[in-house]
Amino acid sequence: MPHSRATLPTTSASAAPGNADIRLVVTDMDGTLLDDDKRVPAGLWEVLERLRERGVLFTPASGRQYATLAREFARAAEGMVFIAENGTYVVRDGVEISSDTLAPAVVTDVVREVRRLAADGVDLGAVVCGKRSAYVERADEPFLAEVRRYYVEHRVVDDVTAVDDDILKVALHDFGPVERVTAPALARFGATHQVVVSGEHWVDIMNRTANKGAAVRRLQRELGISPAQTVVFGDYLNDLEMLDTAEWSYAMANAHPQVVRRARHLAPANTDNGVLRTITRLLGLPEIPDVGMKNA
Repeated sequence: MPHSRATLPTTSASAAPGNADIRLVVTDMDGTLLDDDKRVPAGLWEVLERLRERGVLFTPASGRQYATLAREFARAAEGMVFIAENGTYVVRDGVEISSDTLAPAVVTDVVREVRRLAADGVDLGAVVCGKRSAYVERADEPFLAEVRRYYVEHRVVDDVTAVDDDILKVALHDFGPVERVTAPALARFGATHQVVVSGEHWVDIMNRTANKGAAVRRLQRELGISPAQTVVFGDYLNDLEMLDTAEWSYAMANAHPQVVRRARHLAPANTDNGVLRTITRLLGLPEIPDVGMKNA
């Protein structure tokens, strides 16, 4: 999700360029792999082909829904594992590997709180994230424009608590800073569930057992891949647990300060093609031409 800038120092991308035994590369999307205009980095498809040739699995891990990730990577999606909805839904070749769904009563309780906040004048809306689609009640264009960034499959319904779908999380978009009013108002859910600030304007409510890190660990166990063979990239608070799964954990140079403290290494900023520059150095791949970012 989008985030505020932090002024942070940069360091070299790797302590052992070209010598790492890497089997799994996991990267967040917004603020990490993508630039600030949501564009994929130049050279992405060439790097993905080199990783495939070496038997290295590339896995996007995002707060975005599965359908959105699958569309973004359509030209290279075969065999790729997608960690969607902040780890609550993991899919490979259209087949579910794992999911962690919310109880309907919790969804209803969160939505009622959102409605109360909106009635009090907070400019926000709820996105109820199901396996098949995302669901919203708010239908104005500014809100739907934000929804479309992350949820290519979405529907406007009269009552999001009445949809027939397995619900993975509830994401809230606040047009103001989410940590000012909305996140504190949801703090009571933290006694039983996760309340995760995933960007300047986004906060997610999920089961306590669900996060990107849990999804990566499950994938590592299934594939027999160790933390020493894993590279992870992240920039915001919903990436913290994921960083703990890899010895090669990288915060982006423009990451949230807590992410920088948690990671073992620092990569160049998302606006400087930091993910691909670090991958090519770690694996000794041909360097990516310095041509900036471009659309997929």
